[in-house]
Amino acid sequence: MSSQAKTPRNSDRRTRLLAISAMFAALALIFSYVEVLIPVPVPVPGIKLGLANLVIIIALYRMGFRYAFTINMVRIVAAGLLFSGVFGMIYSFAGGILSIIVMYLLYRTDKFSMVGVSMAGGVCHNLGQLLTACVLLENTGILSYFSVLLFSGLVSGILIGILAYVIEKRLPPFTE
Repeated sequence: MSSQAKTPRNSDRRTRLLAISAMFAALALIFSYVEVLIPVPVPVPGIKLGLANLVIIIALYRMGFRYAFTINMVRIVAAGLLFSGVFGMIYSFAGGILSIIVMYLLYRTDKFSMVGVSMAGGVCHNLGQLLTACVLLENTGILSYFSVLLFSGLVSGILIGILAYVIEKRLPPFTE
Protein backbone atom coordinates (compact mmCIF):
# COMPACT_ATOMS: atom_id res chain seq x y z
CA MET A 1 0.00 0.00 0.00
CA SER A 2 3.01 2.25 -0.35
CA SER A 3 2.12 3.34 -3.86
CA GLN A 4 0.19 6.56 -4.27
CA ALA A 5 -2.09 4.95 -6.88
CA LYS A 6 -3.63 2.77 -4.19
CA THR A 7 -4.52 5.51 -1.74
CA PRO A 8 -8.23 5.97 -1.13
CA ARG A 9 -8.07 9.66 -2.05
CA ASN A 10 -6.55 8.96 -5.47
CA SER A 11 -9.01 6.12 -6.02
CA ASP A 12 -11.91 8.46 -5.20
CA ARG A 13 -10.57 11.01 -7.69
CA ARG A 14 -10.30 8.42 -10.46
CA THR A 15 -13.79 7.12 -9.71
CA ARG A 16 -15.19 10.64 -9.84
CA LEU A 17 -13.42 11.37 -13.15
CA LEU A 18 -14.72 8.10 -14.59
CA ALA A 19 -18.29 9.00 -13.59
CA ILE A 20 -17.92 12.49 -15.05
CA SER A 21 -16.45 10.99 -18.24
CA ALA A 22 -19.48 8.73 -18.61
CA MET A 23 -21.81 11.71 -18.13
CA PHE A 24 -19.81 13.76 -20.64
CA ALA A 25 -19.91 10.95 -23.20
CA ALA A 26 -23.67 10.67 -22.75
CA LEU A 27 -24.08 14.43 -23.05
CA ALA A 28 -21.92 14.53 -26.20
CA LEU A 29 -24.05 11.73 -27.68
CA ILE A 30 -27.23 13.65 -26.86
CA PHE A 31 -25.77 16.74 -28.53
CA SER A 32 -24.92 14.63 -31.60
CA TYR A 33 -28.53 13.46 -31.74
CA VAL A 34 -29.92 16.97 -31.29
CA GLU A 35 -27.70 18.13 -34.13
CA VAL A 36 -29.20 15.46 -36.40
CA LEU A 37 -32.67 16.85 -35.61
CA ILE A 38 -31.84 20.53 -36.16
CA PRO A 39 -32.14 21.65 -39.78
CA VAL A 40 -29.07 23.55 -40.94
CA PRO A 41 -29.99 27.08 -42.06
CA VAL A 42 -27.54 26.81 -44.97
CA PRO A 43 -28.28 23.78 -47.17
CA VAL A 44 -24.61 22.89 -47.74
CA PRO A 45 -23.51 19.27 -47.26
CA GLY A 46 -21.18 18.60 -44.34
CA ILE A 47 -21.90 21.76 -42.37
CA LYS A 48 -22.92 21.29 -38.75
CA LEU A 49 -22.56 23.36 -35.62
CA GLY A 50 -20.52 20.72 -33.78
CA LEU A 51 -22.42 20.78 -30.49
CA ALA A 52 -20.67 17.65 -29.21
CA ASN A 53 -17.36 19.52 -29.44
CA LEU A 54 -18.62 21.73 -26.62
CA VAL A 55 -18.33 18.76 -24.27
CA ILE A 56 -14.96 17.69 -25.69
CA ILE A 57 -13.36 21.11 -25.21
CA ILE A 58 -14.58 21.38 -21.63
CA ALA A 59 -13.29 17.85 -20.96
CA LEU A 60 -9.92 18.78 -22.47
CA TYR A 61 -9.57 21.84 -20.24
CA ARG A 62 -10.93 20.21 -17.09
CA MET A 63 -9.83 16.59 -17.33
CA GLY A 64 -6.94 16.43 -19.79
CA PHE A 65 -6.22 14.87 -23.14
CA ARG A 66 -6.74 11.19 -22.24
CA TYR A 67 -10.22 11.73 -20.87
CA ALA A 68 -11.25 14.12 -23.66
CA PHE A 69 -9.94 11.73 -26.32
CA THR A 70 -11.74 8.75 -24.78
CA ILE A 71 -15.01 10.68 -24.40
CA ASN A 72 -14.78 11.74 -28.03
CA MET A 73 -14.10 8.20 -29.27
CA VAL A 74 -16.97 6.74 -27.21
CA ARG A 75 -19.30 9.39 -28.61
CA ILE A 76 -18.18 8.75 -32.18
CA VAL A 77 -18.71 4.99 -31.91
CA ALA A 78 -22.11 5.35 -30.23
CA ALA A 79 -23.30 8.03 -32.66
CA GLY A 80 -22.04 5.96 -35.59
CA LEU A 81 -23.90 2.90 -34.42
CA LEU A 82 -27.08 4.85 -33.69
CA PHE A 83 -27.25 7.56 -36.36
CA SER A 84 -24.68 7.62 -39.14
CA GLY A 85 -23.50 4.09 -39.91
CA VAL A 86 -20.03 2.79 -40.68
CA PHE A 87 -19.01 5.44 -43.20
CA GLY A 88 -20.25 8.23 -40.96
CA MET A 89 -18.20 6.70 -38.16
CA ILE A 90 -15.07 6.57 -40.37
CA TYR A 91 -15.44 10.24 -41.29
CA SER A 92 -16.11 11.18 -37.68
CA PHE A 93 -13.06 9.26 -36.47
CA ALA A 94 -10.83 11.05 -38.96
CA GLY A 95 -12.20 14.47 -38.07
CA GLY A 96 -12.39 13.75 -34.35
CA ILE A 97 -8.85 12.42 -34.01
CA LEU A 98 -7.26 15.22 -36.02
CA SER A 99 -9.35 17.79 -34.18
CA ILE A 100 -8.59 16.60 -30.63
CA ILE A 101 -4.86 16.28 -31.34
CA VAL A 102 -4.61 19.79 -32.77
CA MET A 103 -6.75 21.24 -29.96
CA TYR A 104 -4.54 19.54 -27.37
CA LEU A 105 -1.32 20.79 -28.96
CA LEU A 106 -2.64 24.36 -29.11
CA TYR A 107 -4.00 24.15 -25.55
CA ARG A 108 -0.59 23.02 -24.28
CA THR A 109 1.14 26.10 -25.71
CA ASP A 110 -0.90 28.41 -23.44
CA LYS A 111 -0.93 30.89 -26.35
CA PHE A 112 -4.48 30.29 -27.50
CA SER A 113 -7.78 31.04 -25.83
CA MET A 114 -10.50 28.44 -25.56
CA VAL A 115 -12.15 30.13 -28.55
CA GLY A 116 -8.96 29.85 -30.60
CA VAL A 117 -8.55 26.19 -29.66
CA SER A 118 -12.18 25.56 -30.60
CA MET A 119 -11.78 27.32 -33.96
CA ALA A 120 -8.78 25.15 -34.81
CA GLY A 121 -10.74 22.09 -33.72
CA GLY A 122 -13.67 22.96 -35.98
CA VAL A 123 -11.44 23.54 -38.99
CA CYS A 124 -9.36 20.41 -38.38
CA HIS A 125 -12.46 18.27 -37.92
CA ASN A 126 -13.69 19.38 -41.33
CA LEU A 127 -10.22 18.91 -42.84
CA GLY A 128 -9.92 15.38 -41.44
CA GLN A 129 -13.26 14.41 -42.90
CA LEU A 130 -12.43 15.99 -46.25
CA LEU A 131 -9.07 14.19 -46.47
CA THR A 132 -10.81 10.93 -45.62
CA ALA A 133 -13.32 11.55 -48.41
CA CYS A 134 -10.42 12.13 -50.83
CA VAL A 135 -8.90 8.78 -49.87
CA LEU A 136 -12.14 6.79 -49.87
CA LEU A 137 -13.46 8.29 -53.09
CA GLU A 138 -10.02 8.48 -54.73
CA ASN A 139 -10.76 12.02 -55.82
CA THR A 140 -8.63 15.01 -54.83
CA GLY A 141 -11.05 17.37 -56.57
CA ILE A 142 -13.09 17.26 -53.38
CA LEU A 143 -10.46 19.50 -51.77
CA SER A 144 -11.96 22.44 -53.68
CA TYR A 145 -14.76 22.25 -51.11
CA PHE A 146 -12.33 23.09 -48.30
CA SER A 147 -12.90 26.86 -48.54
CA VAL A 148 -16.57 26.34 -47.61
CA LEU A 149 -15.67 23.96 -44.80
CA LEU A 150 -12.90 26.28 -43.58
CA PHE A 151 -15.37 29.13 -43.19
CA SER A 152 -18.00 26.95 -41.52
CA GLY A 153 -15.38 25.43 -39.18
CA LEU A 154 -14.22 28.90 -38.14
CA VAL A 155 -17.74 30.18 -37.50
CA SER A 156 -18.90 27.11 -35.61
CA GLY A 157 -15.59 26.98 -33.72
CA ILE A 158 -16.06 30.56 -32.55
CA LEU A 159 -19.62 29.92 -31.39
CA ILE A 160 -18.78 26.65 -29.63
CA GLY A 161 -15.63 28.19 -28.11
CA ILE A 162 -17.51 31.14 -26.63
CA LEU A 163 -20.19 28.86 -25.23
CA ALA A 164 -17.58 26.44 -23.83
CA TYR A 165 -15.73 29.31 -22.16
CA VAL A 166 -18.87 30.62 -20.49
CA ILE A 167 -19.94 27.16 -19.30
CA GLU A 168 -16.47 26.08 -18.15
CA LYS A 169 -16.09 29.16 -15.95
CA ARG A 170 -19.39 28.34 -14.21
CA LEU A 171 -18.68 24.66 -13.53
CA PRO A 172 -17.65 23.62 -10.02
CA PRO A 173 -14.34 21.77 -9.58
CA PHE A 174 -14.56 18.12 -10.64
CA THR A 175 -12.26 16.84 -7.92
CA GLU A 176 -11.42 17.98 -4.43
